[in-house]
Amino acid sequence: FCLPQVSVYQVLEKDKPDTPEGKKLLAARLVSLQTSGWEVFAITPAVRDWTEDESSNQGLLVTVQGLGGTPLDPPPLQFASGRGHHESKKPMLVLFTDDGRRGASLPTAAFPGGSHTSGMTPLLGRSRSTRSLDRLQPCKRHPLSVDFEEIGWSGWIISPRGYNAFHCKGSCPFPLGENMRPTNHATVQSIINALKLSEGVSSPCCVPDKLFSINLLYFDDDENVVLKQYDDMVAASCGCH
Repeated sequence: FCLPQVSVYQVLEKDKPDTPEGKKLLAARLVSLQTSGWEVFAITPAVRDWTEDESSNQGLLVTVQGLGGTPLDPPPLQFASGRGHHESKKPMLVLFTDDGRRGASLPTAAFPGGSHTSGMTPLLGRSRSTRSLDRLQPCKRHPLSVDFEEIGWSGWIISPRGYNAFHCKGSCPFPLGENMRPTNHATVQSIINALKLSEGVSSPCCVPDKLFSINLLYFDDDENVVLKQYDDMVAASCGCH
């Protein structure tokens, strides 16, 4: 079965958006039919055009087609922007700007979109410090070497002497794309935090969302040599929770 391709276009001529000269492709992605949630697309070129000439803003067009532009009838997925959905599922355009001060850029606006818009990636202002860049790194898995002797476990563990546990580090910026592997709760929390709708609500955290086991050869309390599988010892993947 052919995966559907979601494409986002900048509308150049509102009267004929379906013609080649009436639109410009901004981003396209194959979307899995096994998941649902927010999809994030970068539309920086369109926003730059609009800031230079406000009258050129003819909106955006989102289409669902097969690979190569083949029509899909009926469409295998649908947008949650029509009637019958909660207001929080309206598509948004999120802008990040740089006011010239130190630190990470903050969202200045989040506007609900019309029926032809979709969730868009932030336009990140240039950070002025390495520390700010570190904070903007997306949530992902990093190596973490564990030496059992260093943590005081070498007296009872025979083998292995250590292993790579991995760890999760990075930011979970709003809006959370599918690549962040967010839970539904994290998506809602991210929206609440970004719009400052409730005091004291932090952004979601980058944590392991899948863990692997390892086998340990060790001495038990009776000095017997035992081989046992220990669960949840390795971070297999990371996500925003």
